Amino acid sequence: MFASVNGIKLFFDIEGAGSVPEGPRMKEKPVCFVLHGGPGGDHTGFKPGLSPLAEHMQLVYIDNRGSGKSEKGPRSTYTLDNNVEDIEALRKHLGLEKIVLLGQSYGGMTAMEYARRYQEHLLGLILVVTAPSYKFIERAKEIVKERGTSEQQEMAQVLWDGSFVSNEQQYKYYEVMAPLYTYSYQDTPDAVEARKNAQQRSNRSYEALNEGFAGFLREFDVTESLSSYKIPTLIIGGRHDWITPIEASILMNEQIPNSKLVIFENSSHSVLKDENDKFISTVNSFVNEELVNKVQFI
Repeated sequence: MFASVNGIKLFFDIEGAGSVPEGPRMKEKPVCFVLHGGPGGDHTGFKPGLSPLAEHMQLVYIDNRGSGKSEKGPRSTYTLDNNVEDIEALRKHLGLEKIVLLGQSYGGMTAMEYARRYQEHLLGLILVVTAPSYKFIERAKEIVKERGTSEQQEMAQVLWDGSFVSNEQQYKYYEVMAPLYTYSYQDTPDAVEARKNAQQRSNRSYEALNEGFAGFLREFDVTESLSSYKIPTLIIGGRHDWITPIEASILMNEQIPNSKLVIFENSSHSVLKDENDKFISTVNSFVNEELVNKVQFI
């Protein structure tokens, strides 16, 4: 499905019912906007891993402008500011008063900036392997030098420079870097085939990735606003995460007043793959304990 917002066609997909019967009435479920990473990723990496969450929330998967199935538009419009305003426009388009944001990696950065501007429209935040400022980049550079092979260090430099020149080069980046992104990485034929299929299903944008790492991510910083968040917040960090290191998750937990930090000890950046069962149970517990009592009967 598409919504015409802010001059572009934004793709979104919905999973799960918005209301369910409970006794003599219908009860609304929280609506959760799912925000992908990158910049330049898309929503396909969440499927089917997040599907069990649809039992407790209605999931709205979104592809950022320029990414996935959303309209491309000028590269100059692939900005954090526009990503945030597109979320707000989609909330209005769908007639929703309050939403939950689940943001992974860059999606978490987008979610935090949305909260800084529009937290009155939030029921809660779920921040997954993300960071509140550009400082994550310098720490990630140190980690890849410590852990990475020479080829991984070379590919990481392309990311830091924002100098990808083709989709093929971007796909090579994710294949070379896969052992760092995924703690449970395997090189079996089945695992290789699964990664190849996931890559072919996706529609990543190297242009959006470049715009982020060569531009606005170098100045991104919402650290000072974290203490103003008044909404329930779940923070999920991967102990072995190389690109948004665990220190960032700890800092967010220290700064956000009503937050809970859960560290996944056997995960890197791909917590949804590394520890899927734990991820689903952790998020569902948070939703049931903190959010379901805030929805209404209709």
